[in-house]
Order: sequence, then C-alpha cells, then structure tokens
Amino acid sequence: MFAGMRESRKILLVYPEFPRTYWGLQYGLEIAGRRATMPPLGLITVAALLPRAWQVRLIDMNIEPLSDADLLWADAVLVGGMLIQAPSMREIVRRARAQGRRTVVGGPAPSTAPGEFAEADVVFGGEAEGRVPELVALIEGETVPPAANGCRTAGPTLVPLRKEARPDVKGSPVPRFDLLRIDAYTTMSIQYSRGCPFRCEFCDIIEIFGRVPRLKTPAQVLAELEALCALGWRGSVFVVDDNFIGNVKQVRKLLPELRRWQEANEWPLDFYTEASVNLAGHRGLVDEMAACGFNGVFLGIETPSPAALAETKKTQNLKVDLRQIVDDLTRAGFEVMAGFIVGFDSDDPSAFELQRAFLQDAPIPLAMVGLLTALPDTALWRRLAGEGRLRQDGHGENFDRPNFATVMDEQALLEGYAALLRDLYSIDSYLGRCRAFLDRARLPPRRPRLRPGSFRIFGTIVWRLGVMSPRRRLFWSLVRMALGRSLRHLPWAVEKAVQGEHFLRYTTDDVLPRLQRAIDDVRSERAVAASVELAGSIGPAPADRALPFERARHRA
Repeated sequence: MFAGMRESRKILLVYPEFPRTYWGLQYGLEIAGRRATMPPLGLITVAALLPRAWQVRLIDMNIEPLSDADLLWADAVLVGGMLIQAPSMREIVRRARAQGRRTVVGGPAPSTAPGEFAEADVVFGGEAEGRVPELVALIEGETVPPAANGCRTAGPTLVPLRKEARPDVKGSPVPRFDLLRIDAYTTMSIQYSRGCPFRCEFCDIIEIFGRVPRLKTPAQVLAELEALCALGWRGSVFVVDDNFIGNVKQVRKLLPELRRWQEANEWPLDFYTEASVNLAGHRGLVDEMAACGFNGVFLGIETPSPAALAETKKTQNLKVDLRQIVDDLTRAGFEVMAGFIVGFDSDDPSAFELQRAFLQDAPIPLAMVGLLTALPDTALWRRLAGEGRLRQDGHGENFDRPNFATVMDEQALLEGYAALLRDLYSIDSYLGRCRAFLDRARLPPRRPRLRPGSFRIFGTIVWRLGVMSPRRRLFWSLVRMALGRSLRHLPWAVEKAVQGEHFLRYTTDDVLPRLQRAIDDVRSERAVAASVELAGSIGPAPADRALPFERARHRA
C-alpha cells in the first residue's frame, strides 16, 4: 500500500479507437469474425502495476463502445494511445471530464506530443515501471472542474518523458490479459525488449525507449505465455519489440527456453515480430527462431535508394543486399512484411520506379509504402524545424499533404505516390507477390490449428470473398495457388485473401480518394497563388483580395 493512498479506487482504462488504416485490417476483420488485430498491451501492463485493492476495468473502443455508464462507474479514467488515435483520445477525455471524472493520458502520443492533450488532468510521459507511486498520486489528485463554458480553468499536470532514467523492464509484471475479450482479437501480443540500437532519423521509438535495449528475463516471457494459455489462447502472438534482435546475445539465451516451453506444451503458439534487416546475417539465430515457432517478421526496408538510406541514417540497410535478405528469410521459414517510405530529400520522381521495381517480384505480400512524416520529438522533426520547413504536427497518417516542405515538387510526390499504391495493390500485383512467397516458402512444420468456430468462419470467408466480393478472383487464385503446393498452405491462402481484401479495398476506397483530395488542394493553392501573382503584376491588390491566398498558405 502506498502512503496516503485510498484503499479502493475504481479505474477505467480506455483504449481509443483507431481510424481505418492498412495495418488495422478493418475491412477484413468482420469477415474473419474478429473485431481488432491486437490488444492494448500498454494499458493492460499499467493495469498490472496499479494497487491490487483497486478495481480495474478495460474498454477497448475498437471492440466495444464507451458508454456514459462506464465513465460514471469510474473514479478516474486512464487513456493511452498513439498519435493516430489522438482525436479519439481527446474525445474520451472530454466525455470523462464532462462527467466529473479525473483523466490521465499516457503512451506514445502524450510522451512525444504532450501539447495535444491540454484537456486532460494529467499528461504522463514515458514508461510507468519504477514510477508507480508517482502515477498513483497523480491518479488520486484533485480534479479541477471545467468552467461554465466547458473550458479548463488551468492546464494539465505535465509529467515529461524522462530520457535519462528509463526503467529496468525486469520489474515489469505479467500484463492483465484477464481484462481482455481475447476472442475478439486476431492475435495476442507480448513484449520482450524495449529500445533499438540504431539511429534512424524519422523514428520516434529511440526517443521514447532509447537506443540501449532493455530486456525481460526468459522467465518473465514464459510467465506471460503461460498466462495467455491459461485463458485459453492458442494461435498467433506478436512479439511487439521495436527490434527483437537489439541484443543478439540475450536473444540467444531466450530461444532454447522458449523452444522447450513450446515442446512441453504441444506447440500452442506461433510468433512473429519486428527486427532490423541484419537479422538475416545471423543464420543460426534465424534457424533457432524458426525452430521456436517464429514464422513472420516485419522489416523496415524503407527504400532501395542508398542515398536516401544514408540521408535518414539507416546505415544498417546499406550493409546488406536487401533483395537477398528477403529471399533468405523467406526460404528460412519466415513471411516478410515490410515498410517502405517515399519523400526523402534525396528522392526525385525516379524513386517511385525504384520502389516499384524492388517490389514487383518480391516475396512480400504485405508491403506498406508511406509518405515520409516528421513525427514530434524525432531527429527529423528537429532538423526540419531548424530549417524552417515544418508545416504542422505529425499525426501518424500518410495520406494527406506532407507536414513539411518537401524537396521534391509536392504535386509530383503525391501523384507518384498514388500511382505507386494503385500499382502495388492491384489484384495482379498482390497475387504476384503471394506467388513469389509460395515459390520460396517452406512447408509449414505442423498441421493447421483449429480454433473454436473455425469452420463457421471459413464458410463465411468463402461466401463473402469467394462469391460476393467483386475481388473474388483474388480468393480463388490464392486457393488454387496454395493447393497446387500443399494442403498445409491453405490456411495461409485464406489469411492472405482476407488481408488482401482489406489492403485492396482500403487502397481504392479510402487512400486514393484522400490522396486525390490532397493533390487537388495543392493545385487549388497554386492556382490561387498564380492569380494573386498575376493581379500583383497588374497593380496593387486590395487587402481583401489577398485573403484566399493567405488562408491557403496558412493551411499548408
């Protein structure tokens, strides 16, 4: 019990809603009988840190709505999320404060952009481990009621990210997986380490978690897996580390214990994770990971351009043949997912063709290309601010105008980006990358694992994607492709059909229209600027004639 702490408090943890995104897979989730991809690991870790005498509930708004009754039950409302969730976070805070509830926001977004959350009572930056008494005292603090007009009478209590004193995660407890509706998610998640040793200019991970990886013990990892299995989870687990191989020596100690645990429990789980591209250079480690049940890895490839990689300080990617490492990992039993970026200062219009050529026959079904964004408190943000090029805060989305003045002509950048996405997520391009994967993939080592309702979900998928979808050619092509190799590839084909339905539909229905609006905005702004310039060449313009241009300029 902490000094001065009330014996009982009611704490409501709220995970804000995600907008539709590529990795959110929203168009595919309903078909697959799920509501969200992954649970809010950060919030359920905080839940495990809170005093045991406190009552704790969780609402994941990607699973279920937040009601006024939920808010009225609570003494305090804790909200955590990323920048892309910031609008939903602010709305939750407004609703909670309207009910007189104390509000605390934390997580990645408040850590790097605390000014975005002025409505909250407390903005808590950084990690909670090692700071629990401070967090408890902040939760129990006095809530200042809003003024009659609904506005705050004072700003929030700001607790900044402490880069000089990051906690030892060996003191991190088993997350409160019991708070989850686990059957609503496609995968569970755990975390083994925090931090990444590299220094990519655009990355906010190294700002939040540092460049010295901090790792849990193998016993901690196994305890978390035991907790998941005790709740009945069988299937996919995402190891959410920013770079799983940030400390190769320690990973080598974990893997033998993980394999023994899997064997003793009859292989209940399979894993995927994120890693730097130098993973492929540790062939023995790759084989050990595959032997433990790892079958997928996300790589930040970013760009095939050596100039852009050097510019963004992603030097680890300059030391390898990027095509070869993808090929090697695929043949070793991993499906590679990858992120790519366009819009670096060194990029010109040829950058799109370079990305297109790299991905054309690559065994990377799920390849995400984004526009470079300057996220708050990153090295890129600081450099662009120093150059006077920042336009607005980064909000974690890629499909509006860039938030800084680009070197490449902005209209050419947006048009080239839209054309690249249109090509990558056509049916034929997606099928080509899936075929390239199967041509290199190993046979899955174990028979498919059936979860409750698997046959019902399969029937729904066949009906929705194989009969009703305008993209049904995708479904049947993938099924034929898989069965032509082995029946064991069929679950993979069905999964790729569901994911492909989302990626292709999201591209055509959401992304391309948004990019077109951004392109139209650039054109409109330039037309206004040209008309003002023409008017100025004829004679002085009245003040009111300059207003549309000023509005356009400030909007940019």
